Amino acid sequence: MIIHQIYTGCLAQGAYYIESNGEVAIIDPLREVQDYIDTAEKNNAKIKYIFETHFHADFVSGHVTLAEKTGAKIVYGPSAETNFNAIIAKDNQVFTLGDITITALHTPGHTMESTCYLLKDANGKEYALFSGDTLFLGDVGRPDLAQKGTITEKDLAGFLFDSLRNKVMTLADDVIVYPAHGAGSACGKNLSKETVGTIGQQKATNYALRPDMTKEEFIHEVTDGLLPPPAYFPLNVKLNKEGYESVDDIIKKSAKPLSVNDFENIANKTGALILDVRHQNEFIKGFIPQSIFIGLNGTFAPWVGALIKDIIQPILLVTEIGDEETAITRLSRVGFDNVLGYLEGGFNSWREASKEIDTIVSVLPKTLEQNNQDNLLIFDVRKPGEFLSEHIVFAKNTPLDFLNNHIDEFPTNTPFYVHCAGGYRSVIAASILKARGFHKIIDISGGFDAIKNTNLPLSEAVCPSTLK
Repeated sequence: MIIHQIYTGCLAQGAYYIESNGEVAIIDPLREVQDYIDTAEKNNAKIKYIFETHFHADFVSGHVTLAEKTGAKIVYGPSAETNFNAIIAKDNQVFTLGDITITALHTPGHTMESTCYLLKDANGKEYALFSGDTLFLGDVGRPDLAQKGTITEKDLAGFLFDSLRNKVMTLADDVIVYPAHGAGSACGKNLSKETVGTIGQQKATNYALRPDMTKEEFIHEVTDGLLPPPAYFPLNVKLNKEGYESVDDIIKKSAKPLSVNDFENIANKTGALILDVRHQNEFIKGFIPQSIFIGLNGTFAPWVGALIKDIIQPILLVTEIGDEETAITRLSRVGFDNVLGYLEGGFNSWREASKEIDTIVSVLPKTLEQNNQDNLLIFDVRKPGEFLSEHIVFAKNTPLDFLNNHIDEFPTNTPFYVHCAGGYRSVIAASILKARGFHKIIDISGGFDAIKNTNLPLSEAVCPSTLK
């Protein structure tokens, strides 16, 4: 038996390759599927099943393409409805894969069709649970993404409580937990950085699995403090239910090199968003005016989805040379398929053509420490939980996810500073504010990690896990 976790950091997402005696199952595949096919062919094995734990809201799954290329059967849990052929499993339905079995455990709560898959080894022993968004390490899936009719988020939280107590917590402590997401995903509130755990570990440490927890307490704690979901979530669910273009076709039509003049003309004619995906250290030195930075080196796809909003938005890319297809592929993972092309030769070709450029001023925290701190205007774009755990005492919290809600707080005529944890999100925020006419912005290099090494006044540190 082979189990591979294919963890994609820029999505905080785990897909799984399972093989037994020449037969393969893929759980929650990414949209680009060739690696799964290549691995199976290398092992002289055949992909038999594609198990989907639910209609993923935060990425476009590769189930449709993988089924078309391999003939494998797509499996969803009870109550799922699709526009393509799929096996809608019954609760406790057993699927044989080589010498092992995989049992569908219907676990509604995150969504109504949410299903975990329990793997039993060749001896019939319960071995691993592929828990989707029902159980994460340190958290459980948010229950507010798939409300229908009269079903509320509190109803879904109640279903989730029952699913966890009746289907998950009854498993043996040594059963391995393979979740669909880790830290950075918006599908939970406080996911662990670890990507593999056990049922016993989660019973001991996960706040949502406390044995003395009542259903009412669970509903309150799971729904308390939920931030609004990113706008692209329902659009990705629609693609996963109805089908989509192959990522190979998306790359063919989007990987189009454009000269400087063609790039500029298309931008002017279409109103396409210019998305610069280079490293933040390169972006601040020079970029095309009005362009937005979201670097490939960070959690790229979730930030694209959170900040661009509409997946049909036309996009023109500025990348490092050789990163063009990578950027297009990562955009397609979250449903952004409307890339019109990329700047041939990268940003250097723009600079060499003597076109107008913009820059962002960036300073070390030491510079702030040496200034008159009474006059400093600092905006912290980390998440509220990060801000509450520790922050500069006179900083304002303007989370990047909801920057639009704070636009009126940024001055147009007075210099102000912006920082995040390490310097990635603050440059995204700076690019957005620059594009909206805020040109007095100064980035704090190194973010809060560097600020903590200065004598700037900080709030009392609070452990994030104790925050509600």
